[in-house]
Amino acid sequence: MNSYPRAVILATLLLCPPLHAAPDAQRQAQLQHLLEQDCGACHGLHLTGGLGPELTPAALAGKPRDGLVATVRLGRPGTAMPPWEPLLSAEDIGWLVDHLLQGTSEP
Repeated sequence: MNSYPRAVILATLLLCPPLHAAPDAQRQAQLQHLLEQDCGACHGLHLTGGLGPELTPAALAGKPRDGLVATVRLGRPGTAMPPWEPLLSAEDIGWLVDHLLQGTSEP
């Protein structure tokens, strides 16, 4: 019977965060502020477009979540969209994208 050594299993559990872990309430408030202030500076006060495209649920409908996550993580070279990966965790970025897709991002 093939099995992984217990040390490998334990290390994996300790080092790999659960998938789609939600940030705590305090962090969610900080991320909401980021959406309103930082994202809103380019995407418009109500995220209806500006220098950057509209980020409303209607505008994002049909766009793959993974693509949206990649855009936030890596930015868009040659545009004003910066990569947020150096400042935000994978969980933060996932929460932001899900928040935008659900349409709960308006101030």
